Parts: sequence; C-alpha cells; structure tokens
Amino acid sequence: MERTGSRTGPPVRLSRLTAVLSAGLLAAGALVATAPAAGAADADLARNGGFEAGLDGWSCTGGSGTTVGTPVHGGTSALKATPAGSDNARCSQTVTVKPDSTYTLGAWVQGSYVYLGASGTGTTDVSTWTQSAGAYRQLTTSFRTGPTTTSVTVYTHGWYGTPAYYADDLTLTGPGGGPVAVPAAPTGLRAGTATASAVPLSWTASAGATGYRVYRGGTKVLDTTGTSATVTGLAASSAYSFQVSAVNSAGESAKSAAVSVTTATGGGGGGNGGLPAHALVGYLHSSFANGSGYTRMADVPDSWDVINLAFGEPTSVTSGDIRFSLCPVAECPNVESEAEFKAAIKAKQAAGKKVLISIGGQNGQVQLASTAARDAFVSSVSKIIETYGLDGLDIDFEGHSLSLATGDTDFRSPTTPVIVNLISAVKSLKAKYGAGFVLTMAPETFFVQLGYQYYGSGPWGGQDPRAGAYLPVIHALRDDLTLLHVQDYNSGSIMGLDNQYHSMGGADFHIAMTDMLLTGFPVAGDQSKVFPALRPEQVAIGLPASTQAGNGHTSPAEVTKALDCLTKGTSCGTYRTHGTWSGLRGLMAWSINWDRFNNGEFAKNFDAYFGS
Repeated sequence: MERTGSRTGPPVRLSRLTAVLSAGLLAAGALVATAPAAGAADADLARNGGFEAGLDGWSCTGGSGTTVGTPVHGGTSALKATPAGSDNARCSQTVTVKPDSTYTLGAWVQGSYVYLGASGTGTTDVSTWTQSAGAYRQLTTSFRTGPTTTSVTVYTHGWYGTPAYYADDLTLTGPGGGPVAVPAAPTGLRAGTATASAVPLSWTASAGATGYRVYRGGTKVLDTTGTSATVTGLAASSAYSFQVSAVNSAGESAKSAAVSVTTATGGGGGGNGGLPAHALVGYLHSSFANGSGYTRMADVPDSWDVINLAFGEPTSVTSGDIRFSLCPVAECPNVESEAEFKAAIKAKQAAGKKVLISIGGQNGQVQLASTAARDAFVSSVSKIIETYGLDGLDIDFEGHSLSLATGDTDFRSPTTPVIVNLISAVKSLKAKYGAGFVLTMAPETFFVQLGYQYYGSGPWGGQDPRAGAYLPVIHALRDDLTLLHVQDYNSGSIMGLDNQYHSMGGADFHIAMTDMLLTGFPVAGDQSKVFPALRPEQVAIGLPASTQAGNGHTSPAEVTKALDCLTKGTSCGTYRTHGTWSGLRGLMAWSINWDRFNNGEFAKNFDAYFGS
C-alpha cells in the first residue's frame, strides 16, 4: 500500500533478464535444439498448426493473437501475437498423446525473442527460442512423455514489451494418443491433522487422470488438479467421511475408499479473531496525509470492521525497530490529539471493531536479516500495540522486504534469514498476546500467486528472488493467520490455475486470484510442493477503493460479479473456479481515506451486498 494515490512506475514483474534462464538450458550458440527424426508411424497431432483456420484450436493470453496473410511461411495464414508490458503473448493448445512416448515439436518463427515449448509432459518440460529472427526460422525440440501422461500443452510466446512475433507451420509429431480411458479410482486416501473447521487430504495419483473430485458424505465439495486438497467450512467436533474420484476427458472413475475424520474442538487455525461472518477491512492513513485527506479515528464510518493503522515503519531497513506516530499537525491540520486518538480506538473496539498496526507499506522496507533485528521487531511492535491498546498486527511488507536466497527452493522449510526471522517474530507476538491476537497480511500478487510459475531465483538462478517470497511466511503462520487479503492491484498480469494470464481491473482477475488461494497450487509447477488451500474465512479480496487509490480499480458492478462467482457460483464468466465458498470473509480496501474521498462508494457496495 502506498502513501500516494497510485504507482507511477511500471508494475512489478519478472525482469526481462529472466530470458537468460531459458538460454541457460541450451548450449552456447545453439539456439535451435536438434531432435531425433520421427518414426514412420508418427503423425502430426497439432490442430490447425498452419493457422489456416484462424485461431481455431489455439488460445492466446490477453487477446494478443490474430492471424495475418503476410508474412507467412507456408499456406495463406500465420499467427501474429503481440506482447505487452505485462504479457508475453503466449498462444497454446492441448494435444492428446500417449504415455512413455517420444515427440518432436517444431515451428517456423519470425521476430525477437520467440519461444517454442511444451509443458505437462510428465518428465522434463522443454522449450527453445531464438533471440532475433529477421526472416522465418525453424525451431525444434523433443521430449518424452511420462508413464501417466495423456496430454501435453504446446505453446509459442514472445517477451514482455517486445514487438509482435510470427509463427507458422507448427507440428507435433509422434504416436497418436488414441482413445482416452476412464482412470482408475484413486488409492491411498489419507487425512492430515484436522483443525476445528478444515481437513487436509492427500492421495495417490491415478494413471491418466487430469483432475480429481473430492466428496464429503457423498456430495462433491471441490475439484482439484493435484493430489491433495483441504476441505474447509466444517463444524468443530464433528465427524465427516471423505472420498475422491479421478476424472479426465473420458469421464469420472469410481470413488475411492472412504476415510473418516473428526474435526478438532475450539477455533484452531487462527480463529475468526472476533470478526463478523463477512468483514470489511480498510487502511487508515494515520501517520501521513495525501490527496485523500486526513480522517480522524472517530470519523471512520461504522461499515469498517477492521481498521489498519498505516503505517508502522522501521528506523532503518535492517534495524527491526518499528515506530508509529500520528501525522504531524503541519501535514494534517485536523489531526486529533494522542488522547483523543486512543479514546476513539477504545470506542471502535467497544462497537466490535478491530484496530491493528500495519507494518511496512510502500516506503517501510523491513528486512529482519539478524536475530537482533527480529528481537527488536518483537519489542517495538509490542510497545506500539500496548501504547494504543491495539488488537493485533497487519504485515504489509512490500518492495525488497522479502526475497529468497539462492538455493532456498522449498516454501515448506525456508532457510533465508529475513523469512525465518519474520516467522519467528510473529509467532512470538502471537504467543505473547494469545488466541485473541488478530493477524492479517496484505502481500502483492507478485509475492503470492506468481509463485505458481516462479519461486525465488529458480533452480538455475536468474529469476527475481522476490517471486513467491510470501508463500513460506503464509504457510508457516497459517494456523495463526486470521485473514489474508492479497492486493489485487498495482499488479502485472498473473497466470491462474487455468494456465491463462489474467489482468487486473475486472471480476475475472479477482476470481482467478482468489480461486488460487482457496484451491491451493503447486509452487513453480512442482506437484511435489503444493501450497495448501486456505480456509475461506481466512481470505478477503484486496482492492483500491477508488480510481485515485491505485492501478486496477474495479467498479462496484465487477466487484459484485466476483463475489457472486466465488460465494454462489454465478456470474463467473469464462473462468471455472474449483469450488464455491460462501464463507469467504469479505473485502479489503486501500483505503478508508480514499473511500471517504469517493463518497463511500466501496463501503456502500459492500454493505449492500452482505446486507450490513
């Protein structure tokens, strides 16, 4: 979150230097990979690879693709796809293949930084590229499918912000996939440690399955593409029975053997923090002024259930020593006195509201690189909480506060000091203040959902080490976390679980980004490292309250569509969610001040939707 209304620079995303990562997989100078010749019985399995039928069979991100009559390599048409600043113009199709078989992928391309590749191979996904092709040039690569692989995705893409590229005569040669058989029922269904409202499940993969359905008491409760899922929204101290089936294009298997689980007593998993079933969270500019004007604590409208004081900031980036004070009179002429501020906080709390200190923001870079900084953080944050009588803590680390050291590749067991020390510090605060302590987080999409594609500097280096860097913090603290509200704004396009890129500003972006949190996802595409789903009552959607508040403002009508889709399964558009979550906690806005500046449009829409 920012002191100013909106970010003036480009959205945060992976650097163009990430292209070096793909180059590192090829021998120097060998921009075109060689592949073995296809066998006599092999067929071209790509549909409309010459683009003679337009984009039939192809899907291009962000509407980036079209077909043209010139320049072409063969026939009368070719693909033209134009990258944007936050979109690499990926055009793809999914092809049926046989397990344990070898395939050759080829295409003729023209343009700067053109890529050709295949994903979902079940072995090692492949790609090849050319840096500069002034005329059509052939790219080829090959791969072998895994023992259970029945489909792969082939694709082309360019690079962010570069001119349009062209592709033509794409072929995938190898043995045809043949009829797809219904998969066998999954085996090995087992339950992890249940909380009062959620049960984690896992099972053994079924050959040929492209997805799984989880049943509770014979009723389907969610779909997933991985071999684990968390069923949420359960009652405490209650017995449940679960089964799983496998699905693919041929149909659904029989259900697995059932597993019975009894949920825990009490509120586990961070509890509700005393929040209403549907909560409205907002940031209050308490320590600074901007174009929205200063709002006194006593004047915060009753619609806001959680009020985050923005911001507590460190004395230096690495000190861990956090300070908070009210906006100076010279900057905010209508600022209240300390005594009035504290009295107004007590009045809000008496009315059932929660008031938290938010640490960080755009300017408050916090790097707990040492145990001394960790201890200073705990001590100084405790002092702020006790001075103002606050209910808890909001972590709004942005910029370069969190990044992953090279070699730190598993979000489940982080080793980077700034990550490990932050987790330790927050656990200390939670232990100090007990079950009633409210803990919320407001990361940007770059630090969370981008982790579906990229995590840290990657296995070969060269990626932005901040990619997905919030995931180990969220995961380690999920049993203490009251609410996660990712900032669905000031964001580049992000790939969703449908493997398509989604852009901010409309219902689709919020649906896809929230579905990832409530479904879980493999980190960096690694099915052995799945980030588990959060409970719906732990999740809110973060938005700018007005067009002045940040890039990616979403109109009230589009916000309503997103809520309808996620909580009711209606108004979803083209994106298919993996469940319906009536318990979704609510919305977060940057900010209370900007909403008041905009005549309370954001809060009024929330109240109208949830009947407050």
